[in-house]
Amino acid sequence: MESCPSIKNILLLDSEGNRVAVKYYSDEWPNNSAKEAFEKSLFTKTQKTNARTEAEIAMFESHIIVYKFVQDLHFFVTGAENENELILVTVLQGFFDAVGLLLRGTVDKKEALENLDLILLCLDEIVDGGIILETDANVIAGKVASHNIDAAAPLSEQTISQALATAREHLARSLLK
Repeated sequence: MESCPSIKNILLLDSEGNRVAVKYYSDEWPNNSAKEAFEKSLFTKTQKTNARTEAEIAMFESHIIVYKFVQDLHFFVTGAENENELILVTVLQGFFDAVGLLLRGTVDKKEALENLDLILLCLDEIVDGGIILETDANVIAGKVASHNIDAAAPLSEQTISQALATAREHLARSLLK
């Protein structure tokens, strides 16, 4: 029986192995200390590699890890040992490129921390519960950017759900007066 490709976690670490943004989709790491231990040991194993131009693939603790580095950020995607590496690389590249688009080409730790909300939304648009939703960086960045549309924008420039949310907000305010 074939199953849907799934992701165990997506990690964005800095050049010292500290968390910038992480999202776990598996119960294999039951608590925060187990997750941090996994991140530290993964970082230690991969820090000496040169994954700056292309994504690298490695086996680590019976998982397939794909990763890529840029400036002082390290991007990781983890899958099961029987997962298709090409799918994992596609998820990694989608995340990497979407972050690049959202940060307007300035992909470094400072900029990532200043726009952490966009990066976390980006993770939510890519994977939900371990199931891959989207890998096209332009679509991901577009969806994330649409979350940030100002509520004061004219209704014609909002999506239907945003317009309904704005209408609901106005109705609630008028009822509370």
